[in-house]
Order: sequence, then C-alpha cells, then structure tokens
Amino acid sequence: MKDLLVNINKAFESKARLGIMSVLMVNEQIDFNSLKELLDLTDGNLASHLKALEELEYIAVWKQFIGRKPNTTYRATDQGKKAFESHLQALENLIKGNR
Repeated sequence: MKDLLVNINKAFESKARLGIMSVLMVNEQIDFNSLKELLDLTDGNLASHLKALEELEYIAVWKQFIGRKPNTTYRATDQGKKAFESHLQALENLIKGNR
C-alpha cells in the first residue's frame, strides 16, 4: 500500500489546487476572474493557492493591463503538467490497487 502512495503529490491534495491544475490542463491559459468563477473561490483563497503553485513552478503568471484594468493570466508549466499527470497516474494506480 505504501508503494501506491509514494507518487501522490501533496501539492495537489487541496481541492482548490486540484481544480486549478485541472482547469489549466485543458485550457492553454485562463485569467484570474474566470478561474475564480469556475472554481467558486474567494479572491484571497484563490490567490493563496495560485501563489503556492507558482512557488513550486507548476504555473506561470502574466500580469498586464487591458485598457486601465489589470489582468492576470495563468498557465501550467511543463513541470506542472508533468507533476499533475504523475499525480493523476498515482491516484489511478491507488484505485486499481485497492480493488
């Protein structure tokens, strides 16, 4: 059983981080407000989870102004995609191993 848990990535144990990475895996990029609406999170909650993923270099951040409004977009990095895919594979192996 312990062998099945070794590849579970603690960075994705949070429902919010799992959701963020899931959205970024199927969208090349997404802006903060769209992500907040999709995941039904508060500004502060989303920002803290995004910061954690950014520090791990799992996501990249672009800040720009559109007109006079700030716009922040996010995308999954290659490192983040690999880590997330590995995590999903570990979950699948765990489920298959417990049948």
